[in-house]
Amino acid sequence: MFHASPPRCSTAAAILLFTTVGVIAQAPAAEQTMNIVMEDQFRTKRETVTHQGAVVVLVYAERHGAEAALQLGRQLHLRFHPTADSASADAWSKQPVVGLAGWPAGLPVPDVQVIPVASLTEVPRALQPVARARMRKDSPHVPVWLDFEGTLKQMFGIIPGEPNVVVLDTAGRVHSVLSGKLDEQEYEQFVGLIDQLRLAAHPTLRVAEQPGGNITR
Repeated sequence: MFHASPPRCSTAAAILLFTTVGVIAQAPAAEQTMNIVMEDQFRTKRETVTHQGAVVVLVYAERHGAEAALQLGRQLHLRFHPTADSASADAWSKQPVVGLAGWPAGLPVPDVQVIPVASLTEVPRALQPVARARMRKDSPHVPVWLDFEGTLKQMFGIIPGEPNVVVLDTAGRVHSVLSGKLDEQEYEQFVGLIDQLRLAAHPTLRVAEQPGGNITR
């Protein structure tokens, strides 16, 4: 589950980052926005479409990659919501997002919603209530989406033992899929990509680089 400290990742862990902007641009407008729906540990229905206007970062993993996924998700949340570091547990996920250089005063700044997802395809249906109860105990305040059906694995693939990431832009379109451990440089590039997507939400702002660059080793 999503708790404790992460294990070491293999040095051979792959970075599989690819952008889907070109493909999405060819799709009809009705197909551009993707809505991913699951329940969390409290049986509350969660949908990515409710976060339109924000960049959505789904961080998911199977059991052996859960610790690394937790660390990455926490790191990203604190990067864009630094006041969460001193917030109470129940306010941790509700902190304001950092601003953007050059963003017009008076306009809401696009948020970054980092969503932890537990891939639990190995859990039999009869034991799903037990898994929910365990998740409620481990994460009593932060919602964790529970992927019992393997939705993200089927749609985007998964590398066992590693954190896996899907990025949706502020319009709810899939932009990037990432698997594996990021080194410091790759992490900073990834954070920069998220900020580019935030800036791109304002059509009159000039963006230095279009949000579509790949991270490679």
